[in-house]
Amino acid sequence: MTGTDGLRQVLRGIEVFAGELPGFDPSAAPDTPVELFTEWLHDALSAGVREPHAMTLATAGAGGDPTARVLILKDVGPQGWQFASDAGSRKGLDLADRPYAALTFYWAPLARQVRVRGPVVRETPELCAADFLARGAGARAESLLGRQSQPLADLAERDARVEASLQRIESEPDLVAPGWTLYSVRPESVEFWQGDKERRHTRLAYLSSPDGWTKQMLWP
Repeated sequence: MTGTDGLRQVLRGIEVFAGELPGFDPSAAPDTPVELFTEWLHDALSAGVREPHAMTLATAGAGGDPTARVLILKDVGPQGWQFASDAGSRKGLDLADRPYAALTFYWAPLARQVRVRGPVVRETPELCAADFLARGAGARAESLLGRQSQPLADLAERDARVEASLQRIESEPDLVAPGWTLYSVRPESVEFWQGDKERRHTRLAYLSSPDGWTKQMLWP
């Protein structure tokens, strides 16, 4: 069998929720989503999940067209869920038009996902600079070019420009890309999803209110 029919069979034949899955009792969940997220992230680390801090960031521009990509979580706490990028990137331009985003984490071995939604704010220039300088030399060199998502003629051009940027960093170690921005998603809702082999998935949503967080279970 070939073509789309063959692919359909392959997709249907892939096992999901394999192995032993953890339990999740919403009645024992902590008062804030940051506490539960921290627990689940450490569980993912203990389970050997690769790059458990990788997340899908979804944004939309002025016209409402959505775009999603995977990037790395920088921090999480009372200030929100943080990530960084150049303000001139597609995500940066989207957030300038519509400062609202959704994040999704998925830890397949545990059949767990976390969804975060809320407005996005730009952190102070001092925090943006500190985040940039904490990056590795290669990451800083690429970011200094400020050319993310622009057309590229060939890989040799990329390598030459990054090498020149690395030399610049060596001579100016405190140099910060002018557009580098640390963003914080201030969550309005955070949902925790625990998969189940029998599809009796457990979902718990934390909803923000002026009085703090309220918890709400959801149907699968």
